[in-house]
Amino acid sequence: MRLVIALGGNALLKRGEPLSAANQLRNMATAAEGLARVCAGNEVAIVHGNGPQVGLLALEAALYTDVPPYPFDILGAESQGMIGYIIAQSMRAAMPRRDVVALITQTLVDANDPAFRHPTKPIGPIYTEAQVAALRTRCDWHFGLDGKHIRRVVASPEPLTIIEVDAIEHLVSAGVLTICTGGGGIPVTLDVMAAHEATVKGAEAVIDKDLGAAVLAIKLKADHLIILTDVDGIYADWGQPQQKLIRSIGVAELQSMKFAVGSMAPKVAAACRFVSETGEPVSIGNLQAAEAVMAGAAGTLVS
Repeated sequence: MRLVIALGGNALLKRGEPLSAANQLRNMATAAEGLARVCAGNEVAIVHGNGPQVGLLALEAALYTDVPPYPFDILGAESQGMIGYIIAQSMRAAMPRRDVVALITQTLVDANDPAFRHPTKPIGPIYTEAQVAALRTRCDWHFGLDGKHIRRVVASPEPLTIIEVDAIEHLVSAGVLTICTGGGGIPVTLDVMAAHEATVKGAEAVIDKDLGAAVLAIKLKADHLIILTDVDGIYADWGQPQQKLIRSIGVAELQSMKFAVGSMAPKVAAACRFVSETGEPVSIGNLQAAEAVMAGAAGTLVS
């Protein structure tokens, strides 16, 4: 079976946990045990988020004023290398006989996507209102709610295709556990030259990893898209006393419901996109129950 597995930020960091290297290494080593059992006997591409890490890199860049801050496409590449290394190291330890590779990956977006004018993607740590006020005075940043927390938000355009998809196909087909499309991929746009030859250039944005994973899964003709996060699945009336876990749902019904932007909404959009285009299922659930989520014994199954 061919799987695309999208790992939420809790694979490396629990919500609100300090963004230290030690925390990320420890959390991923724990997650790798269950992931290894899911990957066994299957062709697998692993996609990961990068919101906390790319936000930290942006903070570090803003503190050093002798050079202009690095643009987000460069920071995205840095985060792919850092997170890919941590995931690859942990998965090699959990699956010592399996080849594992982490690939720097670019994702094409539309330069005219309206998302560039309406930032929604949470990145970096959580802030207090006082910290936000101080940051606003020295940084041209946007802030928004991520659940009950305040975080920086940046543009998150719709992913169109994965630039390196052919290379990923070769690796996955050869049985290599391939870590790719990290953070949804490095956002790039087409740059048409004077001779009408097109190349790509980086864009100031961060792509949602679940939407990037859906595009990758469609291109790879995956049999199953698995989105692993820090909640048990999709809830109706999330955050309300009557909230209820949805165990199974069809795309048409799911599309009629509303979910939080920057949180569950992208996961729902990714699931609907993949199921609608392929007819194959999507499972959404807790990373700690990865095996049960894949088997349909936990989480939410979208079909």
